[in-house]
Amino acid sequence: MGLGSRLYRGEIDVDFVGKRKLWYGLSAFLLAFSILGMVINGLNLGVEFKGGAVFSFKAPGASIEQVRETFKDEGVHQPIVQTAGDGWRVTTETLNEQQVDQVTQAIITDYKVAAKDISNDNIGASWGGEVAAKAWIGLGVFMLAIILYLSMAFEPKMALAAIVALVHDLVITAGIYAWSGFEVTPATLLGFLTILGYSLYDAVVVFDMIKEVTAKLGTTSKKTYTQAANDALNHTLIRSLNTSLVAILPVAAILFIGTTLLGAGTLKDLSLALFVGMIVGTYSSLCVATPLLVTLKEREPKYQAIARRLAATSGGGKPKGTTKTAAAKG
Repeated sequence: MGLGSRLYRGEIDVDFVGKRKLWYGLSAFLLAFSILGMVINGLNLGVEFKGGAVFSFKAPGASIEQVRETFKDEGVHQPIVQTAGDGWRVTTETLNEQQVDQVTQAIITDYKVAAKDISNDNIGASWGGEVAAKAWIGLGVFMLAIILYLSMAFEPKMALAAIVALVHDLVITAGIYAWSGFEVTPATLLGFLTILGYSLYDAVVVFDMIKEVTAKLGTTSKKTYTQAANDALNHTLIRSLNTSLVAILPVAAILFIGTTLLGAGTLKDLSLALFVGMIVGTYSSLCVATPLLVTLKEREPKYQAIARRLAATSGGGKPKGTTKTAAAKG
């Protein structure tokens, strides 16, 4: 019998909820590390947000590395080189008129391109600020929509636990961007919106199962809320892991290819957000959202009474986090 079948049948129990202090400690460390990165390094905003220069030209025989080196030789830091049809599109930081002339002359010399065939666009910082403001407004509106949906679909404590998990995922993903120095572009924000949806889906699947299992708990129940929630989590574990693995593998391939072979900024910006967000989202739905929900629900008188009764019938000891342990003691 396979491991997945054994988990689903309840023959193997992973005590996620019982190890909540471990998960809380790990999440606190990750959040502190992420916030520290944003304070020390800040987010490396792309040209769309802070302004910059964009060069477009055709050089069929050139490679990404050659084009990148041409710009770096002229003092340009971290140029983003992308293919644009049969030509090149290179995004840089804000350049003054002299630097633009130097880069243009380097392109003419290195690739035998006529000056009239080189397009240069400057994006002002004020325009970039407007784009950034609209992007954050869009992200905020999406978060409000998610909060509204969770409030309607679940009871308040479930909604709160899911929202905390979503914020947890966003902060850690942003922290990885801060420490890695990857540019934050409109594609990155699209990635953030995607991981919000992914994390929400994972949390909804787990919480739906918890609702179904815990709805049967009553005064004569043989399980505490902790045990019932942990059983529900184990029943959805394989589904969550399989969904995450299937989604992460192609994203990892895109991230690797975009970073090491293509040097494509859009691919890297989007795939890093997805890669980190999917991993953190899977972790948070299993190890943050559910343990937090259990912590909140255990304070309700109904579930405290069930826990006391089961503790008394098991010899006065505190009930454990798994059904099997409680059953054995009973």
